[in-house]
Amino acid sequence: MAKRKPRLADVPKPNLYREVFPYTEFPKFAFEKQTVPFNMPKKIWITDTTFRDGQQARPPYKPEQVLRIYDLLHAIDGGSGLIRQCEFFLYSKRDKKAVELCRERGYKYPQITGWIRAVPEDFKLVTEMGLDETGILTSASDYHIFLKLRKTRSQALYAYLEIIRASLDNGVIPRCHFEDITRADFDGFVLPFAAELMELSEQYKKPVKIRLCDTLGFGAPWSQATLPRSVPKLVAGLRKIGVPAEWLEWHGHNDFHKVLVNATTAWLYGCCAANGSIFGVGERTGNAPIEALVVEHAQLTGHDKDVNYAAITELADYASKELGFKIPENYPLVGRDFNVTRAGIHADGLLKDEEIYNCFDTHKLFGRPVKVAITDKTGAAGVKHWIESHFQIDIPKHNPRVVRIKNRIDQEYANERLSVISDEELLEWVKEAFGDELPPPR
Repeated sequence: MAKRKPRLADVPKPNLYREVFPYTEFPKFAFEKQTVPFNMPKKIWITDTTFRDGQQARPPYKPEQVLRIYDLLHAIDGGSGLIRQCEFFLYSKRDKKAVELCRERGYKYPQITGWIRAVPEDFKLVTEMGLDETGILTSASDYHIFLKLRKTRSQALYAYLEIIRASLDNGVIPRCHFEDITRADFDGFVLPFAAELMELSEQYKKPVKIRLCDTLGFGAPWSQATLPRSVPKLVAGLRKIGVPAEWLEWHGHNDFHKVLVNATTAWLYGCCAANGSIFGVGERTGNAPIEALVVEHAQLTGHDKDVNYAAITELADYASKELGFKIPENYPLVGRDFNVTRAGIHADGLLKDEEIYNCFDTHKLFGRPVKVAITDKTGAAGVKHWIESHFQIDIPKHNPRVVRIKNRIDQEYANERLSVISDEELLEWVKEAFGDELPPPR
């Protein structure tokens, strides 16, 4: 028996889901007994929006900076196909120059793709650049269709399909960005639109991809949550009408601190691709951090010998020193202090076995040895660890010179000091205490 095709609900006025999104109050979560099962694809991967959404949160990158970031994303990928695609604006001379520089590299991964609005004049940019795939903005919620585009659902659908057909006619794979899907009428617009796309795919014998865009971070990672906020049900619903996992991609924002868990959830319930940007920098609260997705992927599928995890540290160093990124000191995975302990009892544990207080071998995987920050809680064990991590020397924590430095630290805090002891200060104190006996630094 043939499956019944979802039908467009061409409503006379927008469905704004006021019971879920009252606006004058915080959004509401709603739950039901109905769930959907895990359905993680055999192969999952990452796509990048650093050069598109990421540039909407900062001054535009220079083409040479784009190229360096692109090189580092390629280095992290290591030929594995984990970071499969990057998307680029195509509007300005600077945008086009960046695409040309990256394309000259000839990398298989990340593949270069475009991003355009669903208007004919934008599509000309794609053909002029000779790209094989482009994202197309196809807003899905009534907030966007009625209130922004000033169209009905049928008018919006017709306009979208016109550009998508033009893309297919020109041999370009369209990636339809279902903007604001977590506030969209899933049965009345999302599924009918997706069904039309699958018919076009069958007609042209080409993929038509769908990006699920959680534009305001409303997505909920729970299977028991109701639509339109449930990430599991959004993904499962599209899979159920025949959209292949390989053609599905999740794109989220971090307005409610769920950007990473929602991306992971999309993977778990049948979406092959999760979209992010370097260090989560994107419009407003940002996107899923690429480096976090890389580590999340390893936890789900296992360590990939081809992926260069240490290049994440190189990317963070470049972003901090050359791009003006202000990465918080306690930012996970790449912040200056992410593997630094301040408590003396923790430092003592690190000396016995660093696994006790370090979440993974940060030296081996990220090129970041575990460190100890010097405060009033550090103690002699922390001083010993600091010295040994900076110099080629092994010393007992009860060494008189270690004790002398520890007492000096204690005196600083007895005099009402509040800040940590800087590396520069401690280096001077160690040199004073050890004199000529001090070996070369590591």
